[in-house]
Amino acid sequence: MPHLEPAELASQIGSGLLSFPVTHFDAQLRFDESQYREHVEWLSAYPVAGLFAAGGTGEFFSLTVEEVAQVVAAAVHQVGGRTAVLGPAGGSLATAIAHVQAVEAAGGDGILLFPPYLTEAGQDGLAAYVEGVCRATKLGVIVYHRANAQYSAETLVRLADRLPNFIGFKDGVGSIEQMTQIYSTLGDRLTYVGGLPTAETFALPYLELGVTTYSSAMFNFVPEFAIDFYNAVRRRDHATVFTALRDFVQPYLEVRNRVPGYAVSIVKAGLDAVGRSGGPVRPPLQELTAQDRADLVRVVERAVVPALV
Repeated sequence: MPHLEPAELASQIGSGLLSFPVTHFDAQLRFDESQYREHVEWLSAYPVAGLFAAGGTGEFFSLTVEEVAQVVAAAVHQVGGRTAVLGPAGGSLATAIAHVQAVEAAGGDGILLFPPYLTEAGQDGLAAYVEGVCRATKLGVIVYHRANAQYSAETLVRLADRLPNFIGFKDGVGSIEQMTQIYSTLGDRLTYVGGLPTAETFALPYLELGVTTYSSAMFNFVPEFAIDFYNAVRRRDHATVFTALRDFVQPYLEVRNRVPGYAVSIVKAGLDAVGRSGGPVRPPLQELTAQDRADLVRVVERAVVPALV
């Protein structure tokens, strides 16, 4: 199946909800392809604009290049063209290019470029990093703006001018001032994706800044809720959005914020809570405690069973 052209990918991902499927592991922490395929099959049956295979919620940071290839290939095969599948790249420039090549070979439609490992860098260095990745592929590339990879509006303009396959900006910082400057400077030259942890919290104000979509981790275990919430955001239904935030998202955040790394662990626990298998996380992440799991089950039972109106 042919890859989506970068412009096609940009249009598609900006048109609907996105998500990061969790990556399933077995008891020995090996990639559990059958469980993963079953999960992706379930998710791709819903109207989702794109899936980020082996992404942040998919524990990209714990995967080898070979495993990235396996995970993306499994997602591409299972989705069967029903939606876009994007793969990850990150680490050193050489490693990021190896990721890109693996995603291309696996049939992925695009790349989410994570921050380089550990070191801080100036704008010229970050621009060279993005340019090196973009020139190594014909796939559309979205940069993940967070941690040690924070891009100025000027840098983004320079990259957009040089690189036709640089198509998107995913914000994981949460600076309204910076996001306003970026959107007012570049306008619709890029597709903007909300990428803060539990992006639902920021979805409504970010819509006014050109961020038409976001990646929902909750979609992994409550897809109907996630889609209904996204639709409420898009129609600017403030009453429905704030009711959902109060009744489900904020209690969920209270559990998530108890331990660093729970942003991933709680999603797998959420799958367990709704009767599906999430599987274990790899170290250095840790599992929810028994009490935290029990609290999460109560949150899910109380707030998600009644459908959003």
